[in-house]
Amino acid sequence: MEETYLLNVEGVKKKILHGGQGELPKLQDGSKITFHFQTLKDDFERTVIDDSREAGIPMEIIVGKMFKLEIWETLLSSMRAGEVAEFWCDAIHTGMYALVSRGMRRIAEGRDPLEGQKHRCGMGNMFDYHSTGYDDLDELQRTPQPLIFIMELFRVEEPSAYKRDTWAMSKEEKLAAVPVLHREGNRLVLRKEFGQAAEKYQEAVICLRNLQAKEKPWEDGWLKLESLVTPLVLNYCQCQLELGEYYEVLEHTTELLQKHNDNAKAYFKRAKAHAAVWNEREAREDFLRVAHLDPSMAAAVKKELKQLGERMRKKHVEDRKRYQGLFQPPRGP
Repeated sequence: MEETYLLNVEGVKKKILHGGQGELPKLQDGSKITFHFQTLKDDFERTVIDDSREAGIPMEIIVGKMFKLEIWETLLSSMRAGEVAEFWCDAIHTGMYALVSRGMRRIAEGRDPLEGQKHRCGMGNMFDYHSTGYDDLDELQRTPQPLIFIMELFRVEEPSAYKRDTWAMSKEEKLAAVPVLHREGNRLVLRKEFGQAAEKYQEAVICLRNLQAKEKPWEDGWLKLESLVTPLVLNYCQCQLELGEYYEVLEHTTELLQKHNDNAKAYFKRAKAHAAVWNEREAREDFLRVAHLDPSMAAAVKKELKQLGERMRKKHVEDRKRYQGLFQPPRGP
């Protein structure tokens, strides 16, 4: 089945290779489109530039999230589920393809697609690069040209029909998701499902950190978000203590204390992690700092110091026995 259509868009032709089913999708902001694509040059050999099937994972884009190749939303909106279609697009629509492809390739290679990119519009970023790092994409940047896209549409999901990735959420959606994730984490802690609880707390922190990145550090907006981040990080660290991930606790509590050096709970959790990995001096210093900052925790500190002393004495006894065994001369026959 091959039928050629002229879409109501200048410089675009469509050929249906395999018909789809159902109605045309009704796209709205936040809809997720899942599809496979192949990008070819409009030359005699129809040279393949990219093929999502080689990575084995379909492409996903979120409508309205400023995907740099806007024409793709237009092409996909003309397709039905299960349809395979070939689109010819003039150079007026493909000038940004080199940058889009560069990002997709870096993701497939496990690299950061935005590494080294300045916070500027897409066209401005294109002029920042002398090279994309890929010879064929450098050629496309130097000489914009028509491209052919072969697409297979799998599905279109409404915003409420799938779990939104953090990066795909609006500011309002992220703020609304944080208390929900916090409650879910607390519920899982009560059930002693610490690994899953830690994931919920971590996801909430990521939402807030993404929002913080758009605020000026230490100004009102940033501080308000930081006040939400701190208890989530502490809850996350408590879960990691329960899971025995002591070095991760040391990392996160130290980072927290660099910003908030009067947080007694952060010192307390860091002290417990130090104690667990036999850092006796550091543990004692942090426990004493807790008692100084929050006298109401003095009883808990006293108990922890007593346990630390007992554990260290036991360890010293065991170490002495072990070393004595190493240096004793062997007995004769």
